[in-house]
Amino acid sequence: MTTDLRTGAGNCSLKKLVVGFALRLVQLHVAVLAAIGLLFTTGCQTSEVGKIPQDEMQYAKVITLREGDILRITFPGDSNLDSTQQIRRDGKISLAVLGEIKAAGLTPSELEKEILKQAASQLVTKEVTVTLQSSSFPVFVTGAVVRPGKVLSDHQITTLEAIMEAGGFDYSRANLVRVRVIRSEDGQVKTFTLNLKQVLDGKQSTPFYLKPSDIVYVPTKFSWF
Repeated sequence: MTTDLRTGAGNCSLKKLVVGFALRLVQLHVAVLAAIGLLFTTGCQTSEVGKIPQDEMQYAKVITLREGDILRITFPGDSNLDSTQQIRRDGKISLAVLGEIKAAGLTPSELEKEILKQAASQLVTKEVTVTLQSSSFPVFVTGAVVRPGKVLSDHQITTLEAIMEAGGFDYSRANLVRVRVIRSEDGQVKTFTLNLKQVLDGKQSTPFYLKPSDIVYVPTKFSWF
């Protein structure tokens, strides 16, 4: 029996060509997927539940005060100066210790520092506490929920609570593992991605507090992004 070496060599070359072509297809597929992923993630800030920025858990300390907010201002050591104030339309409040002072646009901690800066010489104890007692602000819930639209809250509210106020998830369509919070802050748009399925399953307990005008988007299960 004889063997045609040329045929064997040809088969080997063909096999190498087929394998090489298949590898190129795989590499091209990976490159395309990477490009798509980059397209939809560039410029976004992602934060899974459990890895939430620390200031989100300090909501009451960092929220920006607005007209109509009701504040409780206390002076340890000077309790006769304590008062409850509502921020007027001009953004100011009036305190016995120093008169009018602008409050809107500041956080409670910033207002504390400003009061101390202007009134320290008149205080027995150089300390003041500003507590936000009531505030009404809008957030917006859209996507796969029962009643998409604006939600008004007079207290700090989590993403899950806002969705419940919007009638809850449309479970036939909602993608609970990629709920997004879109926030405009300091001239930039930030996006936080939350896995609320873990929260509902009792596997995560860290709340994500919303800020005024945040947009909560619940994508569908078949959404590409």
